[in-house]
Amino acid sequence: MSPKIKAELMDAEGISRALGRIAHEIVERNKGTENLYLIGIQRRGVALARCIAEKIKQVESTEIQTGILDITLYRDDLSMLAEHPVINNSDIPFQLTGAKVVLVDDVLYTGRTIRAAIDALMDMGRPAAIQLAVLIDRGHRELPIRADYVGKNVPTSRDEIVNVEVAEFDGAQRVVIMGKGE
Repeated sequence: MSPKIKAELMDAEGISRALGRIAHEIVERNKGTENLYLIGIQRRGVALARCIAEKIKQVESTEIQTGILDITLYRDDLSMLAEHPVINNSDIPFQLTGAKVVLVDDVLYTGRTIRAAIDALMDMGRPAAIQLAVLIDRGHRELPIRADYVGKNVPTSRDEIVNVEVAEFDGAQRVVIMGKGE
């Protein structure tokens, strides 16, 4: 049985509005854009970080640098993923030490991905602050991690899957909940 779509939570317009709101909140909380950088967690977090950076540019007329973070080797379930996990590249073209960093991911669930991302960042430098922006917070935390910026809170069961689709990888922009197939 393959999972089937139970509900569409956000369409392209809804995602755009949520990311626009997140962009405004980031600028407001950080009192501007000085020393501010966005780092997307591979894969879909990267596309979302770029979108947020573009929305900040439209509002502030300032270019925000973005980076790419691959957390594969920092995962606590690495041995369960695959015998030969796919390693993507990290690309952080700026100095992390002393920077205000906003980590961007698509879905916040147990918190383990974010813990791995923070570990990876700390191996690369010592940011002045690390904040977290997610498009969807679905609950079920296993670690004491919360997002600073949330596009939408969605109560889910552990049996459900939240899929964020971005045009770059999926050819569409939407968020859906998948349930068990019939």
